[in-house]
Amino acid sequence: MTSSCCETVFRVARERPLITQFESRRVVIVAYEGVSLLDLAGPLEAFTVARAFATEQGDVRYECSVVSSKGGAVPTADGVRILTDPIHALDESTIHTLIVPGAFLVDDVTRDQALVQWFRERGPACKRVCSVCAGTFLLADAGLLEGRRAVTHWMHCDRLQSRFPTVQVEPNAIYVRDGSVWSSAGVTTGIDLALALIEEDAGRRVAMKVARLLVVYLKRAGGQSQYGPLLAAQAESQGEAFDDLERWIAEHLQEDLSVEALARRVAMSPRNFARVYAAKRNRTPAKAVEAIRIDAARRLLEETSDRISDIAEQCGFSNEEQMRWAFARNLGISPREYRRRFPPASEPRAATS
Repeated sequence: MTSSCCETVFRVARERPLITQFESRRVVIVAYEGVSLLDLAGPLEAFTVARAFATEQGDVRYECSVVSSKGGAVPTADGVRILTDPIHALDESTIHTLIVPGAFLVDDVTRDQALVQWFRERGPACKRVCSVCAGTFLLADAGLLEGRRAVTHWMHCDRLQSRFPTVQVEPNAIYVRDGSVWSSAGVTTGIDLALALIEEDAGRRVAMKVARLLVVYLKRAGGQSQYGPLLAAQAESQGEAFDDLERWIAEHLQEDLSVEALARRVAMSPRNFARVYAAKRNRTPAKAVEAIRIDAARRLLEETSDRISDIAEQCGFSNEEQMRWAFARNLGISPREYRRRFPPASEPRAATS
């Protein structure tokens, strides 16, 4: 936490009324040798900040613990050792939310079979069991994902599906909730997961406060893509001018984005630009523009209550009908159905399983 962030949290804590009847919920985050520090620290920070906002009788107040099989100092994948309590210290405790973070190496996640067995035994008694990134492999190894939907880092989704064929892997999700089991995608999505858990416990107002203090977005639904079109394209590039061009496209969606106009921006002839771009990106410039427009429209559908026709105009579609056809081709649903599944904050969410 930065010093200014700490000052804000502690100021909130000092100013709240002296009320002691909070609803206490124990959050346990498990560490093991090779754990990713950010996978662990992101959710821990979110719950710690949320604790400071418990101001009224009946508010949720989180009691957070970081544990490992034997306790003591645990080396993370980042070269930093963290102090932990032993899991046996929780023998008499009721765990509300149990979280396993991921690791840089998938094999590190399940190497400690004593920890896997502990999850197998304690997991079913917890109100919620959660994973971040490759931590999903531990839940699967412990038998907690049998027949359930789940997600992990996009790089490991195929591996998860192959190793555990009964798990219904959803590779495009930020996080997935299936009953009492929650799983999130890569690394920083652990914060999205924690915010969703906080929203379920304490309401949207508290979750929004935490998100603002952490300077992140409050993502409400688990179906948004973890691997958007700009990131996907740039992952395949080697720093050529197309990276800058695609960022420019995302910022100028209402302008002329024809092949001729884009070719001028990179000082190429239209024919040569279209040929080189398709070779580099494995899709035409027109398909790239459409994907970036759809991504922008999805965000507006999720985050605003703007009319769909207005969103179509803001994102550079000629009209609502053109956007509807683009959504149908790329997402298999209409903009209205997309908003129904992932409504803005002012509207109720569709039920989740």
